[in-house]
Amino acid sequence: MNSLLGPEKKEKKGVNKGLLIGALVGAMLIAAVVFIASRRPSMQDQMTEILAGSFREGAPEFDLITKDIVISTDDDTVQSPNAFGKISMFIRGKIRNKGNRVINGLEVNCAVITQFNQIVKEKRVLVVPTQQALLEPGETIPITLALDGFDPKDDRANIRWKVTAIRVQN
Repeated sequence: MNSLLGPEKKEKKGVNKGLLIGALVGAMLIAAVVFIASRRPSMQDQMTEILAGSFREGAPEFDLITKDIVISTDDDTVQSPNAFGKISMFIRGKIRNKGNRVINGLEVNCAVITQFNQIVKEKRVLVVPTQQALLEPGETIPITLALDGFDPKDDRANIRWKVTAIRVQN
């Protein structure tokens, strides 16, 4: 339709080049982030590297060192229902080094057990050096652990801690 001022201008249809370039740059940035993230070692690999040279169950040194580690559960363990009908437990405890060696690597296992000593759920966590760099002789550090996915009918009678790997400073 012609207007009073002259013929109507036709709009040019096509691809917006700025939008296309922005999409390509964004895709390249996302690909770079994914590539960099995939190059990092997994948490399991990092834990293995940190605990290299540590003593594990069965070694005579393990028994000598772990007898000086005291792990206690605090009375303020919290059990909380979530939106999916499951129970989450937030377990608090203390780890004390009553020996005379400096500990620079400590992995513990926390298990929720039934009254018949059957494991309901368990979790292994690296305490030293992730929460604290070293555990000096006579020192106590707090530990908080979250365990999720309990059924409300589960028998959660007791909490048991166990040292699974330990490394001492020379």
